[in-house]
Amino acid sequence: MKKVIAGALGALLMTTAAHAADKVTLQLKWVTQAQFMGYYVAKDKGFYKDEGLDVTIKPGGPDIAPEQVIAGGGADVIVDWMAAALAARERGLPLVNIAQPFKHGGLELTCLKSSGISSPKDFPGHTLGVWFYGNEYPFYAWMAKLGVKTDGSAGGVKVLKQAFNVDPLLQKQADCISVMTYNEYGQVLDAGIKPDQLVTFNYLKEGVGMMEDGLYVLQKSLDDAAFKEKMVKFVRASMKGWKYAEAHPDEAAQIVIDNDASGAQTLEHQKYMAGEVAKLTQGSNGSLDPEDYKETVATLLSAVSPDNPAITKDPGAGAWTHAITDAALK
Repeated sequence: MKKVIAGALGALLMTTAAHAADKVTLQLKWVTQAQFMGYYVAKDKGFYKDEGLDVTIKPGGPDIAPEQVIAGGGADVIVDWMAAALAARERGLPLVNIAQPFKHGGLELTCLKSSGISSPKDFPGHTLGVWFYGNEYPFYAWMAKLGVKTDGSAGGVKVLKQAFNVDPLLQKQADCISVMTYNEYGQVLDAGIKPDQLVTFNYLKEGVGMMEDGLYVLQKSLDDAAFKEKMVKFVRASMKGWKYAEAHPDEAAQIVIDNDASGAQTLEHQKYMAGEVAKLTQGSNGSLDPEDYKETVATLLSAVSPDNPAITKDPGAGAWTHAITDAALK
């Protein structure tokens, strides 16, 4: 009888614990890959569970906009770039940055040397591949800084709306294409093009600062004390995952592969990505640097994109908060 009672009590306690776990849904900006390894590591290593969280990680894709997902109630928190988040905020969706795992940016423009491009002054007269869907704003800011027209007219550049691949460079449709240090640049090399056949420009080094992967929630959600506490736990566990991934990139890459339901990724490429992504999160404890934010806003305000400007005015107070990270990191 005692064993039966003990067993029943144990089952009850387990059921209670399971019900006690707070559910969190995270929407990623892109597909399952090492760009998001910190979250997968936190889930796989039990860091979320240790905080009493039951976290669902939803992959993104070319037809998934994180801003729309959270607006429709499909996520509690999203991974997004600051440009897209501020653009959404100005258009009526009040997103708030609660943490910034990425300290550095990985956006670059890589060009074939055979095109005759050796510096930005050589861009005029060439075709440049640019990602859109919110990723075009750094490019337009850079061209504005250089005084280069982007309408294809004489003395300017022709903009090719680039898909999220490297085909335009390989097929000679563009002289330069957009790449991330941790992904597409490696794909170009995998295609057989040697580093000495390329000239690559990093946006940050060109003075076009732009905050990349951060964590965003809806402003109204932060009015709920229970939600705020849940986000404190989520950010604390996520940053533990990120720091573990930095220290163990190969293991993190394998965890990503184990969580990739599509089967589209290879371990070799994910190891490459993990090593490069670790460079971008180094130096961040998850707390947003106000100076990086100011630089991003200045970049966006200088962008010349008449058809779809990111922002037309300073976002003012409320676009980010330290409330979550201050509590998570103390």
